[in-house]
Amino acid sequence: MEFRELPPVKEQLMKCVRCGKCRELCPVFAEIGIESAAPRGHVFMVQMLRDGKVEPSPEVYERLGQCLMCETCSANCPSGIAVHELNAAARAYLSEKNPSRGKDLIFEHFWTKPEMMKHSIKLASLAQRLGLQKLARNVGLTRLLPGDLKDAEKILDNIPLRSARSQLPGYTPAVGTSKYRVGYFLGCGTDFLNPEIAQATVEVLSRNGCEVVIPQGLKCCGLPHMANGKLDVTRQLTVHNIKLFDSLNVDYIITDCGSCSATLSQKNLEFVLAGTPHQAEGQAFAAKVMDLTVFLIDVLDIQMDFETDQKWRVTYHDPCHLVNAQGITEQPRELLRRIPGVELVEMPHAASCCGGSGTYSVTHHQVSMKILDKKMANAISTGAEIIATCCPSCIMQLSFGCKRNDWDAEVVHPVVLLQRAYKKALTTA
Repeated sequence: MEFRELPPVKEQLMKCVRCGKCRELCPVFAEIGIESAAPRGHVFMVQMLRDGKVEPSPEVYERLGQCLMCETCSANCPSGIAVHELNAAARAYLSEKNPSRGKDLIFEHFWTKPEMMKHSIKLASLAQRLGLQKLARNVGLTRLLPGDLKDAEKILDNIPLRSARSQLPGYTPAVGTSKYRVGYFLGCGTDFLNPEIAQATVEVLSRNGCEVVIPQGLKCCGLPHMANGKLDVTRQLTVHNIKLFDSLNVDYIITDCGSCSATLSQKNLEFVLAGTPHQAEGQAFAAKVMDLTVFLIDVLDIQMDFETDQKWRVTYHDPCHLVNAQGITEQPRELLRRIPGVELVEMPHAASCCGGSGTYSVTHHQVSMKILDKKMANAISTGAEIIATCCPSCIMQLSFGCKRNDWDAEVVHPVVLLQRAYKKALTTA
């Protein structure tokens, strides 16, 4: 569908009343302080693009690219404008007008081929284990990297040697009577960077009466592509994954990644699949998608009727794609409260962005770090020993924040703590 005909561009621009509420809430505007970095400024920019008042240039993309796509503005706009959709639509239009061979290589070829990603990440892991990354830093080679990459490469630390998919079977039966057959949408971050989350997810689901199916050929949810101007690739990936799960006959499609569940939500698929023949099947697919913590609390209503001598002081960070995009705040906290041994301590401004936002911490590293430092100050103030959160991107960013602040805290997904509690109960029984 042509840029000017996309529903957000055609229907939402006129809603903006220039109130400026979005400026008060935007984490990027708080750091940069100029109108073009504020959501309102992005709305103006998209309108000028639509009306031909500015040229679709790389400079315009750079301005729109300052946005985290955290959806804070969209969730709080009094007029109900989906600013992130306007931004995504404009980035796609600008990318079409200004093709980039580098972006084409990453987002059209590399990030659409799971096997290629797996082998590349394995090589990166081996390089770390051989000390090559550290050597490159010590001799100054990383300083030759362009832009923020010379600093941002430090975030990618401790890359696992084996992906989750290579360690998990395609089918895991339920322990005891089967209550549900669930498809597991194993996202890229969990698969390649946090395989322990995937292992915990499958184990917890199976233990609580679920058959778990991980489809062969599963691809990325498409969020990195959408954020980087490749909306057409997001559509292709979405249609591929829809057809993949349609053949599995599952009751639910579960994901432990807040970004994946937001990208696969009904609202987002309405935007992604607008004007395509796949809208109806997209809505049927999205109706089955559910965040893991919501499924564990609202559907399974899991109860942990055992004791443990383990004590964890835990604080919780709300991922933007859970709290802003989906309004999910209570179920992750309730899950933590139900885990024996957990003392949940709320941090100030728990729903503020950590500055990670997938690739943003690489493309806009300095701004990302300023946002992260505020988040870490709030987390440290709790005196917790563990930060729990439901997004691999946030886990990576917050883990780097702990190192950056010399804070000896662990960052984990709530399901990992739940798995640990089960194991602790078994060893103390």
